[in-house]
Amino acid sequence: MNLTLQWRGEFTNLKPKIMAELSQGSSGESGQSKKIRSRKLSSKVDLTAMVDLAFLLITFFMLTTTLNKANAMDLILPESTGKPSPVDENRTLTILIGADDKTQCFMGKLAENDPKKIDLNSTELRKELAVRKKQALAYSTSKGKPDQGLIVLIKPGKQSSYGNLVDVLDEMAINNVPTFAIADLDKKENELMNRP
Repeated sequence: MNLTLQWRGEFTNLKPKIMAELSQGSSGESGQSKKIRSRKLSSKVDLTAMVDLAFLLITFFMLTTTLNKANAMDLILPESTGKPSPVDENRTLTILIGADDKTQCFMGKLAENDPKKIDLNSTELRKELAVRKKQALAYSTSKGKPDQGLIVLIKPGKQSSYGNLVDVLDEMAINNVPTFAIADLDKKENELMNRP
């Protein structure tokens, strides 16, 4: 039996066997084959929800965090008008602050007492304040005024640093010295601080 095939340029009776089929159209379109193109996904991302969430978080943390309060020392300075009030020399400690961390202190008047050099980088000032505070309290008690304690005059020079002044003020707070004042150096104290 000789079988000859003649080519006419088309296959009319050949249908491929389909194992599985994805249909995207409605169920009524069965039997017609369409080319299935893959959908291109959108490359856009909607960020609206993320921006809303970011602003909500920022608002939440701004409202719930506590702001740092400045750690400042209360310093009440008297008005410049008025007469200076006399103080008892036996209760008065004067601290002179000069350049290059040079610090000296003395009780009473400078002419009557030798100044003592103090190192601000150690605990010398703290110990000196504790001793002088006890002496001033004993003196006040003997005079019948036990509520009056030590009076400290802090006198920074023009060449002194703010850090040294703050260190001395910190020592006043640590030793609970209730009465202290910041004043200017007089002529004799200025000469003492300028000596080599």
